[in-house]
Amino acid sequence: MLPEDGQGRLSIGMFCESVLPHAGYDYVETPTFEDTELFTRGVGESTDIVQKEMFTFEDMGGRSLTLRPEGTAPICRAYIQHGMHKRPQPVKLWYLGPFFRHEAPQAGRFRQFTQVGAESLGSDDPALDAELIDILAQLLEIAGARDLRLRISSLGTADTRREYSEELKTFLRSRAEELSPDVQGRIDTNPLRAFDSADAGTQAVMRDAPKLVDRLAPDDAEHFEDVKRLLDEVEIAYEIDPALVRGLDYYTRTVFEFTSDALGAQSGVAGGGRYDGLVKRLGGPPTPAVGWAAGVERILLAAGRGKSWRHPNLFIAIPKPERRSAAFRLAHELRKTLYLELGDAGRSLKGQLRRADQLGAAWTAIVEDDGFTLKHMESGDERTVGTSDEVRQTVVESE
Repeated sequence: MLPEDGQGRLSIGMFCESVLPHAGYDYVETPTFEDTELFTRGVGESTDIVQKEMFTFEDMGGRSLTLRPEGTAPICRAYIQHGMHKRPQPVKLWYLGPFFRHEAPQAGRFRQFTQVGAESLGSDDPALDAELIDILAQLLEIAGARDLRLRISSLGTADTRREYSEELKTFLRSRAEELSPDVQGRIDTNPLRAFDSADAGTQAVMRDAPKLVDRLAPDDAEHFEDVKRLLDEVEIAYEIDPALVRGLDYYTRTVFEFTSDALGAQSGVAGGGRYDGLVKRLGGPPTPAVGWAAGVERILLAAGRGKSWRHPNLFIAIPKPERRSAAFRLAHELRKTLYLELGDAGRSLKGQLRRADQLGAAWTAIVEDDGFTLKHMESGDERTVGTSDEVRQTVVESE
């Protein structure tokens, strides 16, 4: 990460801190590496993550460990290990940190990347599905992500998905010669992944494939209708996409994904869904749960690389070296309440004003012998004040 990207990343963290705790989500951290079995059992042995993308190594004790490729399985492990099922349910958690996948680096996708995620464990209430989608939409809006589209679907329960998988396998075998070799090799292990194929021939086949959303059990269909009703209630626009299956085996019922048309073909920004069977699969009690993850790098790209995340309220210009002490004292007194930058006494006043303009500073305080000249950088208006309190008051009142 280079300096020009640093403030954007920090801003995403600040946005998360301003949104998620207000919705009742508590911050947690899980280890950077976990037992490999957590991911093979939790994520699914037939997924790309487990088959191709995990960084796995053996420690000095002979244990197989893996750098975490995703955040939900570790959250569920912590939920079980620390007895969170005994707390008032649902337990609402959020996290922010580095994750690792061995994939080809490209714009917004790296082998070490940063994700923010939110999880709600302990309730099957469709209001939680809608709440998490709503929170994610607000976070992406605050971050400035452009041209967003929300796609949603439902995968039903594990039993429904299992029955549908058999139907889909039969269909895929009947058209096997039209499928890509990769999809052909997964017909028996993970047929739903055919919907994600980039192969043109496979895509043409899948347009004729049976759709899981049309085969939901009554309870699952009602749950999905409730989620849609709540999204309609707060006017969140969405598209129903029967081909949306997500890349992890643990999803059940609601699945969703935010994409950005500003990103081109690799348009995914954030997504998630319900995973009612994962905690039990990992050895815990039956626990319905729902959550999402968003790639920080993807959010920054969707917001536009040229976006200025934070401008100084104030730039302090020092026209003469002998006024450096007064400028330093002013910065010391205002730094607790204003975001500011102190100029370089070795540069000309013209050069410092150019620097203030480049930073997007709202005001520049030029240190005089007996006070400060405050220059509004957009309008060019100037006024003279005598104290640091007057500088603070002028800047704050103009915001």
